Amino acid sequence: MNAAGVALVLFAVFGVLGFGWRSWLQYRRTGSSGFRGISGGATEWIAGAGFAVALAVAVSAPILQLYNVVAPLSALSAVWIQIAGIAIAVAGIAATVYAQLQMGDSWRIGVDEREHTPLVHTGVFGRVRNPIYTAMFAFGLGIALVTPNPVACTGFILLVITIELQVRRVEEPHLSRTHGDEYRAYAATVGRFIPSVGLIR
Repeated sequence: MNAAGVALVLFAVFGVLGFGWRSWLQYRRTGSSGFRGISGGATEWIAGAGFAVALAVAVSAPILQLYNVVAPLSALSAVWIQIAGIAIAVAGIAATVYAQLQMGDSWRIGVDEREHTPLVHTGVFGRVRNPIYTAMFAFGLGIALVTPNPVACTGFILLVITIELQVRRVEEPHLSRTHGDEYRAYAATVGRFIPSVGLIR
């Protein structure tokens, strides 16, 4: 199987485990899939739509490469880079599922202002506040290295931008409103995506 085919298989595994299986498990545990969609203001809509666009661009990259519409960047076309990308993407999938499981019944896709779930701040969430997004960054980077063409690089950049927007302008304000001083104390000591980086003081 060539690199583009491997990338598509990795996307399929990520989709099945990170979204399909996790939503099914949430529904089995709580009676709700955990999917809240987009229901907030303009910023949440931009972040949500941006994430969908980033995902569409990223998935299209290996398809376009498979049909020779785009080619890998020559500086990143070495086999060892593709192998490293596969390893990083697999680690990203595993870390995404692990962090999602550590959220337990608090796991959600999207924000619902009417809900008040417990603040998860133990386990991996005691090291970084958004380990699921950190894992998604790793997966996105890995995929971009497996098929390092301009479309894949664009998809990864869009992913980073939209997740940053979602976290900083939607989720952090929501958590601060919902959990008050408890969240502010947590955010002052635990990094946003990397330990000790992105503290809010």
